[in-house]
Amino acid sequence: MADRPLLFLDIDGVLNPVLPTPGFVAHDLLDHTVLLSADHAGWLGELAVAYELVWATTWEHHANTHIAPLLELPALPVVEFTGYRSRPDDPRFEGVETLLGRKWAPLLRYAGDRPFAWVDDVMPDSLVRHSRQRPDWLLLPVDPGHGLRRHHVERLLADRPSARLA
Repeated sequence: MADRPLLFLDIDGVLNPVLPTPGFVAHDLLDHTVLLSADHAGWLGELAVAYELVWATTWEHHANTHIAPLLELPALPVVEFTGYRSRPDDPRFEGVETLLGRKWAPLLRYAGDRPFAWVDDVMPDSLVRHSRQRPDWLLLPVDPGHGLRRHHVERLLADRPSARLA
C-alpha cells in the first residue's frame, strides 16, 4: 500500500547478528551459518502494519527463498543491487563510499518519492546526519554484533517517516 512508508531491511548484521546471541537459532543456508530469532519474526509482523517491508540486502531474491519462511514472512519486494550502474543523477553524500553507493542509489531509485526507513549495519555518519533533515527518511544504523533490537523497533514505530512538504 502506497500510504505506508517503505522499510528497507538488510539481513547480515541486522537480522543475522555477527556475534552468537541468546535466543537465536543457527541455520545453514547457501554455505553460510545464519542466526535468526523468533523475536524478529514477531517484530517484523508489528512493523509490517506500519510499513511496507522490502528486502534491501545482498541476499536479494534469496531472502524470500531462505530467510522469509524462517521469519514467517510472505515474499517481500526486493531492491536489486546486482548489476548496479551509477548514473550522473545518483545522489552524492560526503562519506558515502563506493560500496555503500551501490546500495544507496538503488534504494533511492526504488523509493522514488515515497517516505522510507532503512535499517542496516553499514551507514556512514554523514548520511545519517543528513537524513535527520528529511522527515521522509529515517536511517537507523544497527550494531552488527547484536543486530536488530527491540529499541530499534520502538524507534521505527515512533518516528515513522512521513511525506515531505512541497
